[in-house]
Amino acid sequence: MLNIGWFSTGRGEGSRGLLRFVQERLERNPGEAGISFVFSNREWGEAEGSDQFFRLVGSYGLPLLTRSSAAFRRAAGGGPWAALRPEFDRAVMADLADYRPEVCVLAGYMLIVGGEMSRRYPLLNLHPALPDGPIGTWREVIWSLIERRATHTGAMLHLATEQVDRGPVISYCTVPIAGPEFAPHWPEIAGRDLAALRAEVGENLPLFQQIRQTEYRREPYLLYETLRALAQGRVDLGADHSAMGTGPALCLDGEIDAAMAAEGVL
Repeated sequence: MLNIGWFSTGRGEGSRGLLRFVQERLERNPGEAGISFVFSNREWGEAEGSDQFFRLVGSYGLPLLTRSSAAFRRAAGGGPWAALRPEFDRAVMADLADYRPEVCVLAGYMLIVGGEMSRRYPLLNLHPALPDGPIGTWREVIWSLIERRATHTGAMLHLATEQVDRGPVISYCTVPIAGPEFAPHWPEIAGRDLAALRAEVGENLPLFQQIRQTEYRREPYLLYETLRALAQGRVDLGADHSAMGTGPALCLDGEIDAAMAAEGVL
């Protein structure tokens, strides 16, 4: 059975929803994979959002480990986080010394992981763009797609490395952002200055919202189907995960379409 580690800051509903989505499907299909621990860089009482996340973790009976990055930074006297990151990562790895995850998921983990930690664990990071698509936050990705007048986007899971958003790609899915659902929205921005639209309308732009929702609803399926592919040996982790990501990335459109159709959400 694939042994999964789960990293999340647990800030809000997105983090809870992703854990809920994957854990409930793992419980429905026992034997292939399981989450062995959940780690958060917040502690109880830091924020209501993360406390709700911790309660969800507890409801599944999953081991929860916490270490506050904010408290760590205060204890170190502040300063740039980049300089503190290696020491914090080493403290986290010491916390996890009794666990042997075969793969770890960064699911709303709001820290960039350093090189030493990314070499210790195969860390899967979800990025809301195709392998050759824009980098940056999901907001920056969407604005870039609008600027390019793109017809397709997608999401990918890649290995976290010191090169942000550009580690070896493990899997991806494609998402059309043209067609009937988008037909009313692209003409609305024709000939308009994008910078002005961002300033005046921002994320309330109907096209922006349509792109986000269309891509966002496939992300949990991409993560779960990737974990299934790992459990079934369709991706070679390698003895030290060095082989992971060296082969061609898996396109999981077929699996995701089938799963969404079976659940009546396609």
